[in-house]
Amino acid sequence: MEQTLMLGVEGVRKTILHGGSSEMPRFITGTKVTFHFRTQLCDDERTVLDDSKKVGVPMEVVIGNMFKLEVWETLLTSMRIGEVAEFWCDVTVEQPSEYDRESWALSDEERLKVVPLLHGQGNKLFKQGHYPQAANKYKEGIICIKNIQTKEKAWDPPWLKLEKMAHTLTLNYCQCLLRVEEYYEVIEHTTDIINQHPGVMKAYYLRAKAHMEVWNESEAQADFQKVLDLDPGMRKVVRREMQVLSMRMEEKREEEKLKYRGMF
Repeated sequence: MEQTLMLGVEGVRKTILHGGSSEMPRFITGTKVTFHFRTQLCDDERTVLDDSKKVGVPMEVVIGNMFKLEVWETLLTSMRIGEVAEFWCDVTVEQPSEYDRESWALSDEERLKVVPLLHGQGNKLFKQGHYPQAANKYKEGIICIKNIQTKEKAWDPPWLKLEKMAHTLTLNYCQCLLRVEEYYEVIEHTTDIINQHPGVMKAYYLRAKAHMEVWNESEAQADFQKVLDLDPGMRKVVRREMQVLSMRMEEKREEEKLKYRGMF
């Protein structure tokens, strides 16, 4: 089955090689599309530039998630489930040093080199108070590490080295999440780290801060105590945080008393 279609976008043509099943999906914002792809040059040899099946990992795109190659959304939202299609796209060719590439477009060697750069960019943005942007840098670094890590044997030295790098970035990411009030996500990420590596003091500290913000008094107290157990040098910091926690919980209890008093 072959038919050439114009998608209403300049420079893009589509040929359906195998029809998909069912009706056209609803590609609303937030829809995740998982697919395999092969990118080729339009030369006589049809030179292959990238092939997700050779890598063994399908690509994922979340519709409306500001993906840098916007044409992907144009192509994907023209397809049905199970459809196989070929697209011709007029493109501008740029060398690797001339543009910021997404992590999926990097080799493992390039990913390892870019992680410290993303870490540094994230730190700079954090110091400037640009917390969402810093979080994005840390998250991109984590994705780079995880992509490499899947090709290593779990708990072997190379894997463990990558794991340590990922934890550092994840904890920095959680600091950003605290600033933008995503407390439950902080609890989720720090708990994952603690479950695997229970000696990471910073994970307990950040989780305690998040618990404190969502009024989990006993959980916050337990985590602050664990911080002291792991690093007695944090005693002054923990004492101050515990005083703030105690004061805030007392204020909350007084507010609840007044609220319930007015109900009866």
